[in-house]
Amino acid sequence: MLSILAVIAPIFALIALGYAAVRFRLYPADGVKSLIAFVNNFATPCLLFYSIGTSDFRSAFNIGIIGPFYIGAIACFAIGIVVARRVFGNRPGEGVSVGFAGTFSNTVLVGLPLLSRAYGDQALPVTLSIIGLHGAILLTLGMVTMEITRRDGQPLGRTLVLAMRRVTANPLIWGILGGILLSLSGLALAEPVAAFFSMLGQAVVPAALFGIGGALNEFKLSDNWKQALVASLIKLVIHPAIAYVLMIWVFRVPMDIARYGILLSAMPAGINIYVFATFYDRGVSVAANTILIGTVLSALTISGWLFVLSL
Repeated sequence: MLSILAVIAPIFALIALGYAAVRFRLYPADGVKSLIAFVNNFATPCLLFYSIGTSDFRSAFNIGIIGPFYIGAIACFAIGIVVARRVFGNRPGEGVSVGFAGTFSNTVLVGLPLLSRAYGDQALPVTLSIIGLHGAILLTLGMVTMEITRRDGQPLGRTLVLAMRRVTANPLIWGILGGILLSLSGLALAEPVAAFFSMLGQAVVPAALFGIGGALNEFKLSDNWKQALVASLIKLVIHPAIAYVLMIWVFRVPMDIARYGILLSAMPAGINIYVFATFYDRGVSVAANTILIGTVLSALTISGWLFVLSL
């Protein structure tokens, strides 16, 4: 247990520092979005490019890990929609937003730092192979489902075009594709170039955790906290449970590799669920509460999953 606390304590201490710094006006609230933009648009793409480009990406692309991760995510999306519609009586569009809140992991701002802290650099190739498909699969799934279910939706073809534009315009995708091309080419980066990408990549962990902590100040509990709690439990418990069963019991993936995908599936919901909800103006308060509740609750659930994965 002490070893688990040693893994997660620095992670959540950095999140708490970011929250406290903004809460007590030691860091400007307006600077949080800029910090997260730096992480998403510069530091993380460089980390993705360098890590993928200098590793054997083909061996890291393990369908026995990637498949269960996304099967679990899609199953949780469906579960969230059903619960929102049948239990809480939400409208179709709101149900999709709640389902999306229970399926979209914070793979970059929390996942990457925690996997690196728990398992070291050897976890990065598998982790990045999952992250490379994350936005493309789940964002497209969420947008298409939303347009199909809500009555005032845009034509499906226009939605697909919009989804593809949002995905391909993402700098994370550029970093991933560049890294794959570098890995397949067999070329080596010159030392100054490698140092440039390595130094920027090293900024991801502290900046991402501080930024997500600061961003939590924007979200307050509202009357929809019960739905947010359910969405958080779907994300933090059901998703990794499905991934665990499929990876370990069905695909027979060795635990020392499967744990990367299982733990990544146990990450709390990311800020993109709030962006998704505000874009469609459906379930905005649920999304905001899910980020707040899920991030706080994940300190306990991630500790539990680390214990399970260490057995």
